[in-house]
Amino acid sequence: MNRIALALAPLAGLALASAPTFATAAEISTHVLDLAKGVGGRDVPVVLLRKATDGTWSEVARARTDENGRVRAFGANNFEPGTYKLQFDMTGYPAPQASPFFPEIDLVFAVSDKAAHYHVPVVVSPYGYSTYRGN
Repeated sequence: MNRIALALAPLAGLALASAPTFATAAEISTHVLDLAKGVGGRDVPVVLLRKATDGTWSEVARARTDENGRVRAFGANNFEPGTYKLQFDMTGYPAPQASPFFPEIDLVFAVSDKAAHYHVPVVVSPYGYSTYRGN
C-alpha cells in the first residue's frame, strides 16, 4: 500500500459506518418464458395487484415484459407482506392476432419477508403454463 492509501484507510470504515440505512421492502419481478419457442415472451402486459383485508384486489403497478420477457421491477413500490397477484394478458402473445387457449394467466402468491426478492416467472406453451418461485 502506498502512503496515501495507508493514511485514508481508517476513513473508509468511518464512511461506511455513517452511511444512511434505508428501510427494506420486498422486491417483485417476473419473467415470461415461452417453452415452445425457447425464448422469453416479449411485450406481454402484466398487472400487479394486492389483496385487501376485505378480499378485494387493488392495482399496485403495471408493466410490459422487455425483449427478454422480463419485468425486472415494478417501479419504486414498497411491497409490504401480503397476498399479491400477477395478471398476464396473453391475448396478444405471441402475435397481435393471437387467440391463445389461456388468454389470461393469474398467479397468486404470498409476500412474507420485507427484505426478500420475489421472482415469480411463468413458463408458457400453447396449451399449458407453470410457475415457481425463482431467484
